[in-house]
Amino acid sequence: MPMDSAPPRPPSPAAAPAPERPRQTSARHTFRQRPLRASLGFLFRLVCALLILLDELARPVYRPLVARIAALRVVHAFERWVAARSVWTILALLVIPYATVEPLKFVGLIWIAGGWEKRGAALLVFAYLLSFVLIERIFAAGRPKLMALPWMAWIIDTANALRARIVAALRLDRLKDRLRRTLTGLRRRIARRLR
Repeated sequence: MPMDSAPPRPPSPAAAPAPERPRQTSARHTFRQRPLRASLGFLFRLVCALLILLDELARPVYRPLVARIAALRVVHAFERWVAARSVWTILALLVIPYATVEPLKFVGLIWIAGGWEKRGAALLVFAYLLSFVLIERIFAAGRPKLMALPWMAWIIDTANALRARIVAALRLDRLKDRLRRTLTGLRRRIARRLR
């Protein structure tokens, strides 16, 4: 074996191309590249957070009324009827009232901000009542079928995760407990005065 033949060397690091790293995009980079998309995304998250915050704060106020309405026979019959429908019918039954009720909440807030406090408050109360009674009953009855659609399951799971993050970040559980105790005390005081 000749001495001048050396074993082959591995290629030097400079000769081999470096593997590409996935590019990490910061919020600033995304905003520079796509300012409209980033702004709309931020606005969407802000609107969702506002809706979730309002829903979570209004829920303890409406809970006793919603529980009474949900216990009615006609509501149980309606839930059975919804559960017997196809997934696409349930989706239509859910989307139509949702698309009308959610904008009403914003109109109510705009009216309140514009100086029409009574009209805005009345519209807000009506929209939340309709939302908690009608939309939640349709959703509760049709949820198993809706979860069979992968994209709808993703939307539901994402909304639940976002709600949980907002509730945890803002410590809404404590605030809701305080609100619940205040309402209970208020009901007792009103009941005592009415006797």
